[in-house]
Amino acid sequence: PRAGDTGVKLEVNERILGSCTSLMQAIKVLVVASKDLQKEIVESGRGTASPKEFYAKNSRWTEGLISASKAVGWGATIMVDAADLVVQGKGKFEELMVCSHEIAASTAQLVAASKVKANKGSLNLTQLQQASRGVNQATAAVVASTISGKSQIEETDSMDFSSMTLTQIKRQEMDSQVRVLELENDLQKERQKLGELRKKHYELAGVAEGWEEGTEASPSAVQEAVPDKE
Repeated sequence: PRAGDTGVKLEVNERILGSCTSLMQAIKVLVVASKDLQKEIVESGRGTASPKEFYAKNSRWTEGLISASKAVGWGATIMVDAADLVVQGKGKFEELMVCSHEIAASTAQLVAASKVKANKGSLNLTQLQQASRGVNQATAAVVASTISGKSQIEETDSMDFSSMTLTQIKRQEMDSQVRVLELENDLQKERQKLGELRKKHYELAGVAEGWEEGTEASPSAVQEAVPDKE
């Protein structure tokens, strides 16, 4: 937290940083579990082949797994930067929430890609799924602390209308109505843009990473596992 922060802002910043720290710890557990399962898959599936030959033979699966792992790490890095900016008073609460949602989606993709080649009764798979739930719970905590923190800050910084005249109040009211209409229009356009971006993202990901529609690692399967959050 910033040295100058006191009261509500200090409390909010500490709570957000605490939830982000817990999420980073959950991601660390996830990465370790993923590596253990990956090692088990290679050992049980390669036969007399070397690990390098196994990865080469299963290049599409390997690329999908690497992509998901990188996405989790990337999301965590971006989230830490976003949290730092929020605490400094320069960032947006919404950026933290978006990062959290991206991490949850990447985690679901990582588990789905791992399940494709894992043995059904694998203990390492069970541990990976437990680690995934831990990440999802930590992600939800970041979102919750961000939403409540934003609400607290807005209440603290709310405008005092007590000294305004009737004319000033009416002017502010009209300006506010105009702003609401503008924001609603912008929101509709941005949702349409997001829908098109997601569609293109999944198309490109499917080609690049060898997903097949209907499999557990396909974009549609991952999308079903992680519902949209608005």
